[in-house]
Amino acid sequence: MKDTFKHKGLRQQLVNILINKGITNKKVLKAIGEVPRHLFMDSGFIDHAYQDKAFPIGADQTISQPYTVAFQTELLEIKPGDKILEIGTGSGYQTAVLCLLGAKVYSIERQQELFKKTSKFLPKLGYRAKKLVFGDGYKGLPDEAPFDGIIVTAGAPFVPKPLLSQLKTGGRLVIPVGDDVQTMTMFVRKGPKDFEQEEFGEFRFVPLLEDKN
Repeated sequence: MKDTFKHKGLRQQLVNILINKGITNKKVLKAIGEVPRHLFMDSGFIDHAYQDKAFPIGADQTISQPYTVAFQTELLEIKPGDKILEIGTGSGYQTAVLCLLGAKVYSIERQQELFKKTSKFLPKLGYRAKKLVFGDGYKGLPDEAPFDGIIVTAGAPFVPKPLLSQLKTGGRLVIPVGDDVQTMTMFVRKGPKDFEQEEFGEFRFVPLLEDKN
């Protein structure tokens, strides 16, 4: 597991691509420039690690496109110490970005294989989430709520009500909603039952899996 000057250079090029695509948050760009994305991927894809593309990571899941990671993270407007719930730990790449921004990260993964791999791997790289949970993302983490922000990294056919209820007032839920193509949607909690909704164009995600057991 090496992070070389070449990798750092490629990351800087990636940051420039994201700036050209409209990402402006300096802290988000800095985090993308620091997280060694190639270490989160199978060795066969390492040459592609700093392209702005999604790639397979096993268990029919993907590591998200860096632009998507940056876009969703920017919408959350994270401040150091914010409690953030991530639905879909996956490779842990998005988790690492959130940790670097100083968030207290709680993350749920539905795929046992990925959960085991990522929960060992993240601490090895020095990214310490508050809690990694194997479970159903549709239910959120009521015991740890409320959260300053919730990020869903898979396509949801509908907005799970438990996630909205686990937001603090002023908290943000960023979720791609839809079946084949998703609309990036943000909900800001204004009061006990009052939410403001905003949409940010189309994205493509792997589906958010529900616990059928």
